[in-house]
Amino acid sequence: MAEGERQPPPDSSEDSPPATQNFIIPKKEIHTVPDMGKWKRSQAIEKLVALLNTLDRWIDETPPVDQPSRFGNKAYRTWYAKLDEEAENLVATVVPTHLAAAVPEVAVYLKESVGNSTRIDYGTGHEAAFAAFLCCLCKIGVLRVDDQIAIVFKVFNRYLEVMRKLQKTYRMEPAGSQGVWGLDDFQFLPFIWGSSQLIDHPYLEPRHFVDEKAVNENHKDYMFLECILFITEMKTGPFAEHSNQLWNISAVPSWSKVNQGLIRMYKAECLEKFPVIQHFKFGSLLPIHPVTSC
Repeated sequence: MAEGERQPPPDSSEDSPPATQNFIIPKKEIHTVPDMGKWKRSQAIEKLVALLNTLDRWIDETPPVDQPSRFGNKAYRTWYAKLDEEAENLVATVVPTHLAAAVPEVAVYLKESVGNSTRIDYGTGHEAAFAAFLCCLCKIGVLRVDDQIAIVFKVFNRYLEVMRKLQKTYRMEPAGSQGVWGLDDFQFLPFIWGSSQLIDHPYLEPRHFVDEKAVNENHKDYMFLECILFITEMKTGPFAEHSNQLWNISAVPSWSKVNQGLIRMYKAECLEKFPVIQHFKFGSLLPIHPVTSC
């Protein structure tokens, strides 16, 4: 539907938190492997959005420094320190003043979403934190359900652009990468959403994403193919060797089956992996408490 045709959604009390909402600074709740049970029963959900042009500009203003080691450029720590200092101010620009009390809680997820300043690495746990950041904005009513297409293909896509720029500029290490046996060194969610975007495409099939010509001609329009292009820019050698999992996926007959398989894989490899979720932080908007039955 064209933007001009969209009807404004009716006001709903579900778009705003209760007047008595007490916001809290999110903290780690997954300390041991048995704690994973809390996560699987929690109210945490994933939605997406953000304004990241400022973070992009800060990268330009913070060039890499000369250092002996090839990976993990220390200039990233300078860039991150700026975000750490300004995160609440950035979040305050997208949160209405009457919801100002939510800003410190929501800002935590923004800071968690761009990588680790000690290790100078980035991985799917940081990506999940950005999804949580956007989910929080949905829960307090800044974003609406009918924004979901734009949240994924405009806002989350912008986030991907900034993260790729960070990864390339500061040569960030892939956090928790499984190498050739993993889906991707840095991201996962864009493969899920990107494959859903291609379901029932009239001519692009899964086998085409390992075709260099098809990727070059269509990557600007499809999130999945943009991910493939970035991989081929960052890695050398035959695709089947450096990205074996994706190579195998290209043999799946339909995008719907690819999408279903990736959702199962994300649940198993990301949401249910202790090394990833142990760093996730829970607060009032994304609590660790079990979902209450109706």
